[in-house]
Amino acid sequence: MKAAKIGFAGTDARTLLSAFVVSNTRSAEGAGFKGVVLRGMPAMPKFAEIMGWPVEFIPTRENTVADYASAAIEGFRHGALDFLLPMPEDLQYQGFVDLLQEAGFGDRVAGLTRSGSFIEGDKIACKRLCREYNVPVANEWHELDARDSAGVIRTCLEMIDKHGGAVLKYPYSAGGKGARIILSSSEVGEIYAILMKDYAESYRRICGEGKASVWPLLVESRMAGVEISFTALVDGHGSFQMLPTAMDYPERFPGPPGKDNPITGGMGSISPHPLESDSLVRMAAENIIRPFVKALKDKGILRPCVLYPGCIVSISHNSEGLVPTRIRMCEMNIRPGEPEFQPIALRLKNLGPLIAAMFEKRLHQLAPEVKTDQLSMTIALVVGSSNKKGEGKKRGYPWSHPVGEPVTIDFGWFKKNLGFRLVPSAMSWRDDGSFVTAGSRVVYLAANAGMKAGEKRGATAERLRQKLLTQITGDSAKIKVVPEEDAQGNRLDFRGDVGSDFGKIDMLDQEASYASADA
Repeated sequence: MKAAKIGFAGTDARTLLSAFVVSNTRSAEGAGFKGVVLRGMPAMPKFAEIMGWPVEFIPTRENTVADYASAAIEGFRHGALDFLLPMPEDLQYQGFVDLLQEAGFGDRVAGLTRSGSFIEGDKIACKRLCREYNVPVANEWHELDARDSAGVIRTCLEMIDKHGGAVLKYPYSAGGKGARIILSSSEVGEIYAILMKDYAESYRRICGEGKASVWPLLVESRMAGVEISFTALVDGHGSFQMLPTAMDYPERFPGPPGKDNPITGGMGSISPHPLESDSLVRMAAENIIRPFVKALKDKGILRPCVLYPGCIVSISHNSEGLVPTRIRMCEMNIRPGEPEFQPIALRLKNLGPLIAAMFEKRLHQLAPEVKTDQLSMTIALVVGSSNKKGEGKKRGYPWSHPVGEPVTIDFGWFKKNLGFRLVPSAMSWRDDGSFVTAGSRVVYLAANAGMKAGEKRGATAERLRQKLLTQITGDSAKIKVVPEEDAQGNRLDFRGDVGSDFGKIDMLDQEASYASADA
């Protein structure tokens, strides 16, 4: 296979890590692939230079679709890019693929056109498509006008009675934060009011605010089971390959989501998902991906792309252990997950060749080479709270937090310990030679761990979790954000329970096995 320069357009950590993994391709298809970052964050080029990462960068003037497209077109014309995968869904919503098609490079960029990207950008339109092509979703769902408070409340109460809960979904792009789960009748009014407060301005911008305008709201019955997302690469013929699964930790803190524990952009992830099995991946492929690809093909919007459905899976137990019995799709996404794609990429030996095959319509010939004997984990290190004198309390990510504070990194240690991957996200580089915070999720720390003979995956996950936590806690932390009010402190915060679900699943499987034996 001819090596290629594969670009990833975007600014977050999955963009840089994917480029790094592609540049380090070591597979049966050969090496020589080069990963390229289109735009990235200001700290990324300097960070890659210090670490000696073989990644190339293509800057853009501004963070606009037109500037992304202009930089990509120049990259194609001058040989800096062979193929390009846009990571943020907003690029597809805003016509990035369309602009590259108009310039004659449509066959070298992945993703859907503006008209096709409704499958993520309009959840109600996607539900209609699922109904037409028999893609399983919630048992019951309704399209309502968000301003019809009486209708919304009545529908939610009916859903709670019939299905044990309701889910309100702002139907347009919301960065994965547009869903509100309601489990009790007493919560309906409060949660509905919060959603309206959060998205009223977006509704006005998209739908208008006159009496004749409609503010669409999706109301679904709550689905019981385990939340699992799947990632599939799809080529222009409709062939696809399922990648490993991963489990996200989207809530800011451990425990169920709520007004004081919001759904964030992701606090960490581990791959594989604790319930991943061959039968589960086959179930997702046959029940979700295959009919969805057919729908794209029938509607004339199929292109090389990434499909990333979030699903609810019901499980049972038999002599083989925990087994999937039913799958339903919550929503379809058209880009790799963040941070889920980070540990997925770190478990793939042939990410570069797979992406090249996606463009060359050869995915039916090339299966993923997965490090099946390894688990991979990533933890987000975010800006924590502050109580700086004269400024009042700042709660930290995802609420208000300081910016522009120094980031200190023990680069010598990271160069010696190559099993740990520190991946910058919201960080900037200053002319004085220092890194500073430029947002909330400052960096991710990722690593893999091999499974020992006879070791349960829960034990491997716990070993990997402790391995990562050791490097980011206490005085010996290898990376710090130095608070202005405490030169010896560390502003970084994180979730310490990433990966702990493996142990819970192992225990459930063991208890079910004991119960079966006793019976």
